[in-house]
Parts: sequence; C-alpha cells; structure tokens
Amino acid sequence: MNDLTNLEMIEKAKTVLRPRKLSNDNSAGTVACALLSSKGNLYLGVCIDVSSSLGFCAEHSAIAAMITAGESRIAKIVAISSDGKVLPPCGRCREFMFQIDTKNFTLTNVILGEDNVVKLQELLPYYP
Repeated sequence: MNDLTNLEMIEKAKTVLRPRKLSNDNSAGTVACALLSSKGNLYLGVCIDVSSSLGFCAEHSAIAAMITAGESRIAKIVAISSDGKVLPPCGRCREFMFQIDTKNFTLTNVILGEDNVVKLQELLPYYP
C-alpha cells in the first residue's frame, strides 16, 4: 500500500467511522483518521470523547497504532467527521505529529480535502 490518493485515504478513514455512545454520555467514533506511514503501511483510528477531558483525537489513535508497530514517520494523514467532512488536525495533533518524529514537520502531507494538501510545517509555522 505504498501510496494512496487523497480520495482513497478519505475512503479508508470512512471504514472506521462508526459514531457510538459509550457509558455516562461519552462517545467514540465521531471522527476517524487514516494515516499512511513512510513505509507504506496504513493505520486507522477513531476519537474517544469523554467528559473528563481524558479522551483523544482520531489522529492520536492512528498514531498510537503506528508507534505500536514500530514506526514514527507519517507520509499522509487525514481526519473526517461523522458527516464525511475532512477536518484539519487540531493544534494538539499538529504538535504530536511533530514531536513523535521531527522529520514529520517538513515531510508529512496533511490532507485537507480531495484536492487540498499542505505540509505539516504550514500548520505549525513558527518552529525554527
């Protein structure tokens, strides 16, 4: 799975997009993520939203799967909402991608739409 188009990445994220209720009015799966590593491996993740702020974003979930598999370099990443809209990563996710591997800063493609991709550094413009 060496390279996927932006549309294919969006479609892969949709495969795990299954919003559901958890206990105590908490939820999971309202945002899904597809991550293609620099080695061509695909990792998927969903968000977990809990009232105590201990949950995490879909990007964190996919990154955790990648780290568990022994990788840290992100080639492409996309997150989508429950209505299928592509979402930009939040500030915490942007910082997380950078901190797990500083090469992600200049090399990671962040998909913002089928025809819209930016490098992570464009979303974190004030790093030296």
